[in-house]
Amino acid sequence: MVHGFVLRAFNRGQNGCLVFKRLYSWTEQSFPKITTHYTVYPRDKDPRWEGVDMERAVDEVDVVIVGGGPAGMSAAIRLKQLAALHEKEMRICVVEKAAEIGGHTLSGACLELGPLNELIPDWKERGAPLHTPVTEDKFALLTENYRIPLPILPGMPMHNHGNMIVRLGHFVQWLGSQAEELGVEIYPGIAASEILYHEDGSVKGVATNDVGIAKDGSPKDTFARGMELHAKCTIFAEGCHGHLAKMLYKKFNLRTECEPQTYAIGLKELWEIDPAKHRPGRIEHTVGWPLERTTYGGSFLYHVTDENKTPLIAMGLVIGLDYRNPFISPYKEFQRWKLHPSVKPLLEGAKRIGYGARALNEGGLQSIPKLTFPGGCLVGCSPGFMNVPKIKGTHNAMKSAMLAAESIFDTINSDIKQETVGVNPVVYEERIRNSCVWKELQSVRNVRPSFSSALGLYGGLMYTGLFYVLGRGKEPWTFTHHGADHRKLKPAAQCQPVDYPKPDGKITFDLLTSVALTGTNHEGDQPPHLTLMDDTVPVKQNLAVFDGPEGRFCPAGVYEYVPTEDGQSKKFQINAQNCIHCKTCDIKDPSQNINWVAPEGGGGPAYNGM
Repeated sequence: MVHGFVLRAFNRGQNGCLVFKRLYSWTEQSFPKITTHYTVYPRDKDPRWEGVDMERAVDEVDVVIVGGGPAGMSAAIRLKQLAALHEKEMRICVVEKAAEIGGHTLSGACLELGPLNELIPDWKERGAPLHTPVTEDKFALLTENYRIPLPILPGMPMHNHGNMIVRLGHFVQWLGSQAEELGVEIYPGIAASEILYHEDGSVKGVATNDVGIAKDGSPKDTFARGMELHAKCTIFAEGCHGHLAKMLYKKFNLRTECEPQTYAIGLKELWEIDPAKHRPGRIEHTVGWPLERTTYGGSFLYHVTDENKTPLIAMGLVIGLDYRNPFISPYKEFQRWKLHPSVKPLLEGAKRIGYGARALNEGGLQSIPKLTFPGGCLVGCSPGFMNVPKIKGTHNAMKSAMLAAESIFDTINSDIKQETVGVNPVVYEERIRNSCVWKELQSVRNVRPSFSSALGLYGGLMYTGLFYVLGRGKEPWTFTHHGADHRKLKPAAQCQPVDYPKPDGKITFDLLTSVALTGTNHEGDQPPHLTLMDDTVPVKQNLAVFDGPEGRFCPAGVYEYVPTEDGQSKKFQINAQNCIHCKTCDIKDPSQNINWVAPEGGGGPAYNGM
């Protein structure tokens, strides 16, 4: 029997208090086999796969788009519009891993209308599900017991007049219907799992994932090979931290001239409230409590209506994933925020009808990678066009996708000889840099990193007031984000555990009760799509040094440390069926041992207008 020990002693925490570092031990039972996915254990070395037919059907299209969110649908629509305008035949295909279009979409969401007005000027006549114009903005600094109002003036990031509060999943469904009317082929429930390459190294297209693989990695009787989709150009619109985009970054060195991306996690709930308390069109944002001064984040609370005039509020908390204390639980911080005296009365007697979470790109201008490569390009939230102080990215995602579509169309139909078989729409880089998207991100580039100073929240607020509000980002310097989020966690011995209130089942809820509202479902008998490069690292490194932060930063109860059968130690457990595809684990894991890959198509949350 192999034993290992990590001796832990008394140390002083950040506030000077003594913190006890627990004594951990492990045995062979601490390291059960967890990862069985073929991306870690190749099938050509597995005798169980000998003789299995691995041929894939192939289909040829002009452009394949990976991801059916706002960016993917905008790209598809614009391509078809251009093809019709120039009387060209173009076959456009969108693959989306959610079982239904919009099923994995989650955002606040407050939509700026510029790109939509450009893409579909008659959206009102076409029945777009935009029912709630913004009528009122509120901004405040919270302390534990008080709310201090802060002014919002025209031109400030939180000034939202002219925008619409939307249920983004419903909006994406509508965009899908508009795309289909134009002849776009849309395939929901199909996950792109692999990038295909021509012999010259350019992108050839994508392969959809195989189905019928057992949890132990062996083929079932129902095994079916995925399909290859070949295209002249492939648009990657996967959303934040796309698993295929990660491969492209390495293959084409797309991040050599930018900073590492930095992220946040956004947690959201949808409530049906007392009509007497409902103020359609009101938007409220807060900073401060419950987050400590050095943890970036803030809340949103939107009064929204739908076509049935249901009195709804969409509320949530966004927390920067560069936080340092491994004992922080973003989910529990969100639940605690709802208990604030200025928030709780709104929820009394109300009914919670939705929950979800998603990672957000927050690196801004400093973290945008090279966008084009032989055979394809990146659009939307995948490369990261969110305006962080506004907490808005949908308008920029749509506009970037429209520019990419125009660039691809022009390149495919030009007489310029391509150096590779896969079309490289290089003009997209120039067009995005000359667009309103780049100008907007340029103006706010220093706001997010200004919160990382020693003054934290207060330094960021002062900097925003002095340089953004007055100067619109014209200062001649650009701040850095100081490295990747996964490097920011401090060892548990240097931090103080956080005491969170117990859920009351009325305003605040336990995690699994919340996950039940997401409608999440995965085929149980498949290899866990949360893969580990080394199954022993969670216990040896993350548990020993950081006290197992996976169970706290995951907003869906996917990761647990549970006692071994002999009760002598702990083992790591992955409840992959709970995964809501937020990508937080892939981002925040301090060992960078977790790699999120696509599960069987159709798996994941089934959000209803989140």
